[in-house]
Amino acid sequence: MGEHAESAEESQAKPRVEVDWRKARERTASILASVVRWLGLIFAALLVLHVIFVVGEANPMNGIVSFTRGWADSLSLGFKDLFEPSDAKLRVLVNYGIAAVFWLVVSAILAKIIRRIGGSGS
Repeated sequence: MGEHAESAEESQAKPRVEVDWRKARERTASILASVVRWLGLIFAALLVLHVIFVVGEANPMNGIVSFTRGWADSLSLGFKDLFEPSDAKLRVLVNYGIAAVFWLVVSAILAKIIRRIGGSGS
């Protein structure tokens, strides 16, 4: 019974660990900003891959090509038919290229805003 009383005293004597909420907020903001940045990069990469497949005349029935086309169509937003040159390859290159640059710029701006709000600033 004496051993039990000693362990209860030891557990009460342990100091409380203080949480640095500012550091936690900065770390969370940094992780969220990184996720936003990576998503923008992945979206841009899918758009560029679609451009490469179209310009290179890849088989449209291939699973990878059709998967990429589906995502690229969704990610192109309003840029899909922004310019309409007579050459189909040039049309895809320009419009989907602009959409890729859009995703890179927007994700960079959002990541910067998230970091600023989170307090890390870098």
